[in-house]
Amino acid sequence: MNGPILSLADDFPAAPRAEWLALVEKTLKGRDFDEALVSRTVGGLSVKPLYTEGPANPRDLSPRDADRPWDLRCVTAHPDPSQANAEILKDLEQGAASVLVRIDPTGQNGVAVGDSEGLSRALDGVLLDLAPVALDAGFLGPRAADWLATLAKGAPNAPLAFHMDPFSAFIRTGVSPGPMESHLVSAATVGARLAAIHPRASLMLASGTVIHEAGGGEADELAVMIAAAAAYARALVRAGLTMQQAFAGITLGVSVDGEYFTGVAKLRAAVALWARLTAACGVTVSPRIEARSSHRMLTRKDPWTNLIRLTAAGFAAAVGGADALVLGAYSDAIGLPTAFARRQARNTQLVLMEESHLGRVADPAGGSAYIETLTDQIARAAWSGFQAIEAEGGLIEALSKGVVAAAVTATRDAWLAAPHRILGVTAFPNADETPAEVLTVDPAAFAVTGPDPRLPGPGATCPALPPVRLAAAHEEA
Repeated sequence: MNGPILSLADDFPAAPRAEWLALVEKTLKGRDFDEALVSRTVGGLSVKPLYTEGPANPRDLSPRDADRPWDLRCVTAHPDPSQANAEILKDLEQGAASVLVRIDPTGQNGVAVGDSEGLSRALDGVLLDLAPVALDAGFLGPRAADWLATLAKGAPNAPLAFHMDPFSAFIRTGVSPGPMESHLVSAATVGARLAAIHPRASLMLASGTVIHEAGGGEADELAVMIAAAAAYARALVRAGLTMQQAFAGITLGVSVDGEYFTGVAKLRAAVALWARLTAACGVTVSPRIEARSSHRMLTRKDPWTNLIRLTAAGFAAAVGGADALVLGAYSDAIGLPTAFARRQARNTQLVLMEESHLGRVADPAGGSAYIETLTDQIARAAWSGFQAIEAEGGLIEALSKGVVAAAVTATRDAWLAAPHRILGVTAFPNADETPAEVLTVDPAAFAVTGPDPRLPGPGATCPALPPVRLAAAHEEA
């Protein structure tokens, strides 16, 4: 249908900003404008009450799949490989498109897998050429990638996600079993070899989520993310891949929480940062983003309110354009999720996807002066952080010297010291709270002997950045 374009705003007189400010000042009755109406993100970026113009940021207006606009990815971390397998098959049967397997031979923080046979038990019955499988194995990443490749040897076109990411393991623990440079070389060597066998696979995960979980701000997280991407690309090129192949083998990892406007802007900023980095390297590669819901935002008290937080996080990822979304369970701050909690995590995404149709609009936030400005602020601050990391000699040096930890710690301490209204904890606590059920498991009962991740040479250290939760101090009071 063609016809004249009507502008509804033409029927109203223009409202000069000066007149609006005069009315605002009258309402404030002497209170400071910034203190009353300007808020701050976790990273300290200002959010104003009104935006009329915003900068133009890169936009992806390509159509998304109307039925499956993003990859609904479920995570399993049950120490028993057999139970993990049951969870994976149930997730795939009930609407998930892919799975993320967290691996830890001790069973403390993932499935107790120590070889390809153990991983085979966890993935028994999974059609690897149809259901993408992603891994989270820390310093065992190269070994786990080989295990998964062995299982998929009959499916060379399987869309695997090896997700090797030694940087996140180093940042979280503060210790590297052997030189960090050696772990980087090991991951890149395995990645280059597997790229020839599985051309559709994602090799490396350049993630800043560990920075988010430690209390870092938006720019801190994305600065480490893009610095990791640059380091992984260099290593893959040294291992024999072309620059185009190297960047094509990298997935970006971004966290999303209940601050959905900030989450949308952060995802869009990640795209802008990727575009600038790849352009500087002389290649054009579309970004691939895996978003994971924040664990630091979850509460133990009144955990049912986490359903609201997780829905907001899922909304941010969908609207921000994530390619894959890992949405946790509402009881994750307490323990391993039950079948009911896992169903809630799946169905939240299904409702956002199939009933709210969030993926049917290309970049729905694009053009919003507020979102465009916040996107630009985050991207510029993150790029400055990335330049600071590069000036130290790269991410390994910046981590070892404590440069990254100093920035994150300053943000975290200011964030934790500020007053917060936390639904169900400090605001509207539920006196008749119904406890959430979780699985009670003894990890030691399933622990196996895994390969030693140690590589020859002296180990590296950096200030550890363990995860924090905003509500923890209030729940213990």
